[in-house]
Amino acid sequence: MNRHLNQDRARHTDRAADPKAPRRFDCRQRRSIALLIFLGALRMSAAPFSEWQYQQDIAVTGGGLVKVSLPAETLDAARPGLEDLRLVDAAGNEVPYLIERPMPAAPTVLPAKSFRTSLADRTTILLIETGLDESVTGVSLETPERQFIKAVRVEGSADGKRWSLIAGGIPVFRQAGGASGLRVEFAAGRWPWLRLSLDDARTDPVPFTGARVHAAALETPPSLPVPVDIVAREEGVGETRLNLALPAANLTLASLEVETDEPLFTRRVTLATPEVSDDGAREQAVASGTLLRFGGNGQPALVRRALAVDRQIPSRELVLQIRNEDSPPLAITGVRALRRPVYLVFFAREAGEYRLFAGNPLCEPARYDIAALSNPLRTQSGGVTEAFAGGLSENPGFQAPEALPGLSPVGAVLDVAPWKYRKPVAIEHAGVQTLELDLEVVAGAQRGFGDLRLVQGGRQVPFLIEHTSRLRIIQPDATVMADLKPPTISRWSIPLPLANLPVNRLVCESPSPLFERRVRLFEEVVDIRGARRARELGSASWSRTPDAPARPLELPLTQAPQSEALYLETDNGDNPPIELKRFQVLLPVTRMVFKAPAGDTPILYYGNPAADAPHYDLKLVGRQLLAAPRVAATPGQQQELKAASWTEGPPLTGMRGVLFWGVLGLVVAGLLIILARLLPKSKPAG
Repeated sequence: MNRHLNQDRARHTDRAADPKAPRRFDCRQRRSIALLIFLGALRMSAAPFSEWQYQQDIAVTGGGLVKVSLPAETLDAARPGLEDLRLVDAAGNEVPYLIERPMPAAPTVLPAKSFRTSLADRTTILLIETGLDESVTGVSLETPERQFIKAVRVEGSADGKRWSLIAGGIPVFRQAGGASGLRVEFAAGRWPWLRLSLDDARTDPVPFTGARVHAAALETPPSLPVPVDIVAREEGVGETRLNLALPAANLTLASLEVETDEPLFTRRVTLATPEVSDDGAREQAVASGTLLRFGGNGQPALVRRALAVDRQIPSRELVLQIRNEDSPPLAITGVRALRRPVYLVFFAREAGEYRLFAGNPLCEPARYDIAALSNPLRTQSGGVTEAFAGGLSENPGFQAPEALPGLSPVGAVLDVAPWKYRKPVAIEHAGVQTLELDLEVVAGAQRGFGDLRLVQGGRQVPFLIEHTSRLRIIQPDATVMADLKPPTISRWSIPLPLANLPVNRLVCESPSPLFERRVRLFEEVVDIRGARRARELGSASWSRTPDAPARPLELPLTQAPQSEALYLETDNGDNPPIELKRFQVLLPVTRMVFKAPAGDTPILYYGNPAADAPHYDLKLVGRQLLAAPRVAATPGQQQELKAASWTEGPPLTGMRGVLFWGVLGLVVAGLLIILARLLPKSKPAG
């Protein structure tokens, strides 16, 4: 494997040393070029393009191979895989093309051939034999230590005897919250031996158990800047959530960088985007990592504000979650991003104006046979003409469509008689709508929202359910309960605005400086006999010492509550009760996404426990729906269609309990009468 890798690196090194050297293509690339030239030389029949919404011109100054970097607006107008792009020459003849997506090669990371540690003069020395003949650019260290920071000096050697300084003052660290930086990076070079010296003058030595060596990348793919807008910022419990907007969909993000002037911070971050699944749309993580800045004043400095992504983002919407833990939120001044370019490569028979069409969601993918080749054409060398695409414009032969023009806004007829609640939804602007489900809807609907129906004119309006990581915060007015038995128990009553809310977390704080408690959260429900019993929802251990920062109680619920009141209980033992304040109850935010014309007022129905989840063909175009610009729909007042039936609720409660005990009383009375008649009558005396 190393021999083949070295050959590839040697070819790359030769080209870098002499950019004007003739390009050497391998066998597959030569076949790609030959086939591309052959197909480009054919005169393919002219085709009508009235079904394509957009067009843009490409000016070609000479014949031969041409490479065009597709603008972001083109990627946004086309389908995610670019299978709807069509290129024609000045005569209207279709021209075959290749799509090239430069991406970084998978890094070569191998265990060190040998690894030895030693201690000398308040320094930990790591002697590493790389086992690689090619250039190395870093080392990842392995250690079981959970919290430390060290400065590292890196030296390299060809024979393990004579050493050259490569870099100094590089920090390696790990923090208790999970943030870590165990990779030591330096300038690429061929070093069969590496010696890492870690400074132990201020802290105790750290045990290191191994190392992995990073080979230098063959080449670095290009990247382009992308503007990013911060649409909204939400502060939650220990978390900052940034809703970000990209200028276009279908961009392949290389990295995302957070701009902040904070002098000292460490934060775990996760980047997520909506993805369509069988039960709707959920936020899926596309990248995660640690952003940090620390050092200075004689300490090793390290700044890492960029998050590596290298993923295609199908929508314009992104969510950046920043875990603050017990630290205050960061002062963020902006967000920047880089994207990977996408190239369209074709063979031009002659100079002239070429035209690119995009924006046809229903056409068959272009098939020119060259798409089946496993090694795409590389065009970094001379002999390839670089052309530029003009601005994207509406195709004059095509009527400007609405979002998802092939999507019908109505579906099957629905009998709404079994539904208990409804709520009108106001539509102000035509297009794709987003409706955030309020507390009344999430409390009155099924847990999985399978009974939601949107109806217009007696027919269903297809929709997607979008499950988000955003949390709605409710701040209840909790009160401590008195005169409890046993007296060692403390209990707080936490009222909820509605029953059946899908609460998933309880948060509260305590100013008490020293305590250790086992806490339990429960509710009181009525069982089938009509008796009240405690239903446990979650439990945890919680403690604090005076020298430690105050940590709030974050108690996840194992199941959603059914009632309108929660109870938090602590067992104090022989200790005084602790004080609790700032109660917060959290539940996830869920949205409906659908298409509707302006002026419509569809009706949202919910509250049918017997309803099955709907199945709409809309999920087939779910990505396009989520990528389209949205407008907010406004919910109206809840209307109760029918009162609760006497058959609802636990069997022995309400009207059913009255009937049960009434019937039981009549049966017992009847049995007593029968027994009285069956008993022998006593004879009169005398």
